Amino acid sequence: MFLAVKYWNDFVYLFYPEVCAACNTSLIEGEKHICLQCEYDLPKTDFHLHRDNTIEKHLTGRIEFEKAAANYFFTDKSKVQHLIHSIKYKGNKGLAIYTGKQYGFELKESGFTKGIDVILPVPLHASKLKQRGFNQAELFAKGLEESTGIPINTKLLKRLIATPTQTKKSRTQRWENVEAIFAITDTQTLENKHILLVDDVITTGSTLEACAMQVLKCKGSKVSFLTIACA
Repeated sequence: MFLAVKYWNDFVYLFYPEVCAACNTSLIEGEKHICLQCEYDLPKTDFHLHRDNTIEKHLTGRIEFEKAAANYFFTDKSKVQHLIHSIKYKGNKGLAIYTGKQYGFELKESGFTKGIDVILPVPLHASKLKQRGFNQAELFAKGLEESTGIPINTKLLKRLIATPTQTKKSRTQRWENVEAIFAITDTQTLENKHILLVDDVITTGSTLEACAMQVLKCKGSKVSFLTIACA
């Protein structure tokens, strides 16, 4: 039975080979979603190892938070952009979970996740979720949950208003686009909790800042930030 399944998988792979989401080359046995060469080459930030990193400096003075990190540096037409686009626009759900799971192992080992009680992915509006069919931040969070053991909650943070895309907006426009569009559905559940807010990419930080403003209305709460990449 095992051999029959293996032969079938090999046959399917012959005509529909899995390819690396970063460079589009065929994956070999043992590789999953990303080839070993790209795993080595992808520009990791290591921000989880360094306090007062670039993201933390960028957010300091804007919102009260504990710590912040991102796995990769994001630049236009880069391998990291290919990864994000594969998740966000090509529906590569497995890649999103895999990315979160692998990063979660690093975060746990470094102590970054120590003391964090719950993971809240930045939500999509119901209309966007229906259109896309999934929330990439939620899938990334699921991977983090698998490797860190920190539970995620997708019900506590809600997006009230469907906003236009942030892609080509300035920092001021991005803030105006997300201000007061999020809400906490049950503030008591988050009282005295350390919440990790998770998104796919941080650019100006306005979306995470807007979410954090609502989270911090919960008595005794603390907030940290985490993304797949930072631009």
